[in-house]
Amino acid sequence: MSDSVEQARASFERWNTAFNARDRDAMVAEMHFPHRRLSGQNQFQVWETADDFWASSGDNLTVGLKAEGWDHTATTSIEAAQSGEDKVHLAIHQSRRHADGTEYNGFLTLWIFTKIDGRWGVQFRSSFLSGAAQTRGHALG
Repeated sequence: MSDSVEQARASFERWNTAFNARDRDAMVAEMHFPHRRLSGQNQFQVWETADDFWASSGDNLTVGLKAEGWDHTATTSIEAAQSGEDKVHLAIHQSRRHADGTEYNGFLTLWIFTKIDGRWGVQFRSSFLSGAAQTRGHALG
């Protein structure tokens, strides 16, 4: 595995840990801005700054996740689809899970990590995710 892929995977793992902890500061630390996400009905979400992301990923997202019965999101597979010195495409299978570990929503997602100013972070995501929290247009995985 190349160093670029290792760095991108490590950034993703930190982001996912932060997502599960509902730690927006730690999530933002693994992102580059402007940040884009393609989801739902082929709609783009764009966050120009970390403040924009903060405004859309507040307590309503956590409420929506909890309403779905969400406890955590597990990664069931992660593969580098393409990689270079400063960009890596990771094809990821995510699994939304209840507290007992059972999956209630599995989905595929593509994350593009870039190395900017010596730091790896996700800059683009495209997900095939459905669910109540997703349809509210929040900053999900």
